[in-house]
Amino acid sequence: MKTLWMFLIFTTCPGCAFLIGCGGGSHSSSTQNTIASSGSNVAPISVNGGPVGNYDDAAFASVTVCAPGTSSCQTIDGILVDTGSFGLRILSSALTSVTLPQQKAPDGNPVAECLEFLASYTWGPVETADVQIGGEKASAVPIQVLSDTDFPLPKGSICATSQFPSADTLTALGANGILGVGQAAQDCGGACAQAGSGNPGLYYECPSSGCVLIPTGEPLAQQVTNPVALFPTDNNGIIVQLPALSGAGTTVSGSLVFGIGTQSNNGLNGATVYTTSPEFAFTTTYNGNSYPGSFVDSGSNGFFFANTTGITACTGNESVFYCPSTTENLSATNKGVNGASGTVKFSIANAQTLFANVNDHAFSDLGGPTPTPSPNYFDWGFPFFFGRNVYTAIEGKSTPGGAGPYWAY
Repeated sequence: MKTLWMFLIFTTCPGCAFLIGCGGGSHSSSTQNTIASSGSNVAPISVNGGPVGNYDDAAFASVTVCAPGTSSCQTIDGILVDTGSFGLRILSSALTSVTLPQQKAPDGNPVAECLEFLASYTWGPVETADVQIGGEKASAVPIQVLSDTDFPLPKGSICATSQFPSADTLTALGANGILGVGQAAQDCGGACAQAGSGNPGLYYECPSSGCVLIPTGEPLAQQVTNPVALFPTDNNGIIVQLPALSGAGTTVSGSLVFGIGTQSNNGLNGATVYTTSPEFAFTTTYNGNSYPGSFVDSGSNGFFFANTTGITACTGNESVFYCPSTTENLSATNKGVNGASGTVKFSIANAQTLFANVNDHAFSDLGGPTPTPSPNYFDWGFPFFFGRNVYTAIEGKSTPGGAGPYWAY
């Protein structure tokens, strides 16, 4: 069975402020897809099925984590590159040769996090690491270590009451971790930093008697943080670069480029900027319906959208995907908060046919229906990235296209 994973965090960042960049207009197409293969701000990525070998349409990178301020380090490969989440999360089982310090609350109790995604959740301690990706390094980064056993899951937490399973093992996650390089600097923001009823309940302190919600809130500097935002330079966003596909691919190589307009290899190069809402979303119009919560997500392994045109869904193990008898050629229009708009043409093929060759892991035409029949979003998942330079600008960071948050392509 192929792995389905849609990385849309359940919470947003209310109270995160941003400036609106570039003006309106109507645009289509994408930037010229020149792949940056070298440079201190470039890390190689690969679409290769992941550590388990069954994760299609996903890019994986290597990340080095070190005990802060030391040379005690470990490089971990098979880390999923995800523009739909924020912060580094690594399986406890993958951390075999480095010990990271546990984050503690003011009263000395260990801190853990519960984070719910669209189809699963992660739970585990918050620890601190120096993080290196390619030639870039961030110091003292709060990360989440995924473990179902380090601390007992609080019974009243959103994870414990979730209808979805834990993703804290290699079998469940299909990766050794998640590199969340989306538009936010922290994975929750102001909501988790406050005390009281407005706190969404992500962060817990865990005394020996059991984990309880941190009563004073989790300060921004201690929340699991997008490591790119902590780089000394090239810290205003990222570019995912992958070549166009002609048919299915067994392995596809590309680049994760850090910074937007900070070096000669990461300029916007005519890309259209689509600024996003405080919830990091723009509007997609498809088949006459408007979806204002839409997003671009390399952590989703297909296009996921409401089935308003009657595309045949698969049966059996692939029921989360579409299986039309012939390839469907479709289009939709994206519109940013800044008024920029453009039409995207895309195709949906028969997933069971695509999956027939178990050695193929890259598809530009994989998609499926959203889990809910009337969603407010269109999920521009991993197939969207083939043949495009896709920019993700971090909230509040200055770029040549205006301040983030935005996507550009």
